[in-house]
Amino acid sequence: MISEETFFIKLGSRIRQLREIKNLSQQDLANDCNIPKRQIGRIERAEVNPTLRTLIKISNALELELKNLLDFSIK
Repeated sequence: MISEETFFIKLGSRIRQLREIKNLSQQDLANDCNIPKRQIGRIERAEVNPTLRTLIKISNALELELKNLLDFSIK
């Protein structure tokens, strides 16, 4: 079992890690997702609960399947 707080912390870290691997700024990712840059920052800092729609946009922008975005065991 994983707590909600832990899930969102891990999700934010994973998104930041994958974004940085792709050499994307928060603004680049936001532009690719058509969402505000501040929203990317808030997701990465685990300040918000992103919608499934937003997670799909992020996974598409990072060229990943959604299941891989959510697989915290992959490094």
